[in-house]
Amino acid sequence: MALDPRMMSRTQAADAHVDMGLRQYMLGVYNHMTIGLAITGLIALGASFLAIQGGQLTGFGYAIYVSPLKWVIMLAPIGMVFLFAAKIQSMASSTAQTVFWIYAALMGLSLSSIFLVYTGESITRVFFIAAGMFAGTSLYGYTTKKDLTGMGSFLFMGLIGILIASVVNIFLASSMLQFGISVVGVLVFAGLTAYDTQSIKNEYWEGDDSETQAKKSIYGALRLYLDFINLFIMLLSLFGNRD
Repeated sequence: MALDPRMMSRTQAADAHVDMGLRQYMLGVYNHMTIGLAITGLIALGASFLAIQGGQLTGFGYAIYVSPLKWVIMLAPIGMVFLFAAKIQSMASSTAQTVFWIYAALMGLSLSSIFLVYTGESITRVFFIAAGMFAGTSLYGYTTKKDLTGMGSFLFMGLIGILIASVVNIFLASSMLQFGISVVGVLVFAGLTAYDTQSIKNEYWEGDDSETQAKKSIYGALRLYLDFINLFIMLLSLFGNRD
């Protein structure tokens, strides 16, 4: 039985429309993530510049790195990300975007302390290594036909293991344990990048209104942003040169 060419062309046109919508949706996810990373980087650089002058801590540096305020700066991004994830469905997309930018800025302030520990050259080098790994694993997650859903439970268990080991190592201060955490962390967050990318892609639905799509895009950007930041931190622990 021959297929009607008109039916084929209508089907192809519909598929092309979906593909175009998906590409625009994913582009929005990556754009939001990139802007978030840029905000984090600029805030981290600016804060470290203001905190250290002539090799010494300034008053600002003392406040954010030594005083009790440092705990607020360290813990605020953690609390904020859980609150954001819980409340995003009830937010307007414009509010969600603003909250994401604020979160990225807080993360930048928190991460600025890496400039006290590692050389600027090694931070730059590791950033590009992380960017390359992220791009490769995210591309794999976007293009693969393999269903990565089954990876989710293993990656989640790995993430829980990293958190527990990190807490334990606060008291043990073991360099070997830290090395193991970093190696496993790189594998886990590389896997999460591929998993989250495929998950975000599969969440796209052309029937969503613009507001719903915008919120999905922002939340997807947050997930990939966290994957990148954690991948970068784990790689920095492995390959960063200390001052």
